Amino acid sequence: MAEKSTTYDKKLHQQLTLKLRELVNQMPVFCETFFRGIEPTTSIKSRIAYAFDLRSFLHYLVEESFEEPFNGKTPKEVTLEMMENITPVQIEKFLEYLSFYSLPHYKNPDEFVTYTNGNSGKARKLSTLRTFYKYFYKKEMVKKNPALLVDIPKIKEKPIVRLEVDEVANLLDLLEDPKGMTDTQKKFHQRTKERDMAMIVLLLGTGIRVSEFVGLDLSHFDFKNNSFKITRKGGSQVVLYFSDEVANVLENYLEVRDEITPLPGHEDAMFLSLQRKRMGVSAVQKLIKKYTQIITPLKNISPHKLRSTFGTNLYRESGDIYLVADVLGHKDVNTTKKHYAEISDEQRRKAAKMIKLRDDDDKGDLNE
Repeated sequence: MAEKSTTYDKKLHQQLTLKLRELVNQMPVFCETFFRGIEPTTSIKSRIAYAFDLRSFLHYLVEESFEEPFNGKTPKEVTLEMMENITPVQIEKFLEYLSFYSLPHYKNPDEFVTYTNGNSGKARKLSTLRTFYKYFYKKEMVKKNPALLVDIPKIKEKPIVRLEVDEVANLLDLLEDPKGMTDTQKKFHQRTKERDMAMIVLLLGTGIRVSEFVGLDLSHFDFKNNSFKITRKGGSQVVLYFSDEVANVLENYLEVRDEITPLPGHEDAMFLSLQRKRMGVSAVQKLIKKYTQIITPLKNISPHKLRSTFGTNLYRESGDIYLVADVLGHKDVNTTKKHYAEISDEQRRKAAKMIKLRDDDDKGDLNE
């Protein structure tokens, strides 16, 4: 069973590695040096994100900037010397271009894909360029980092969307009794009721990421200790725990799961689709949206919003921001504080009553 438990993660890593190689092969040779150099300190998903960002920048330079020495070149013909001589103004023009642009699909050059970016997307791509130049500056292969001279676009704080306590109760009620569903939805619900309840309860009860969720195997669970093993971002493995309430729902699902014969290669997957395959991220997102749109149509609830719901509830119950950070797998507690340590109006009122400017005895002295 130990070998099976790593099959999904290994297969995913192999697929992502091939995707990264395909992207890097379309870039200049110095990009290969960059990705090889940052490999020990970054995850494969981060490197793929960097690759797409650099691909956008190279495309802009040779196809859209109309500036020398890039005009008439292909991305692979760009040299590190050309990159070193890029000015901050050129990078600012690139950021403006990112508002709306088209790129050839990395697998099919004849197919163009249109993208849009707000300030958060632009900030991420600028961060990629800073990391890119920082690497070559550290290796003494360039003498300057023009990306450092460009201001990071201001990112507006978005309100945190989560399910309130009554909405969570309504969601679970809907999963048990699908009164608000269409006839078609009810038909499918009868076939997946136990599975869907187990999925949503596990997400709400543990706050794991959807990327961690889809990699869960039967062999990852220990019901004697109400625990399970997940693979965090970056590849580290952690054991988390769940309540008896979650355990009961999972065990109900497993009774149904035992009656299903998975397709080859999916035998150990915890959650199976109707096609008897491991459920992917997109399928989980659609499932959550299907149910939450019924109980709270004005909120766009995703797996990450269920994670936010868990984090908020855990902080309300424990008041321990470090516990919340640890359970959610945040490396920086400031990330946790930013999202979950909101002070409610009720807490402010309590805080006001905690402070006494003088003892009750002193009041009498002053009134005499």
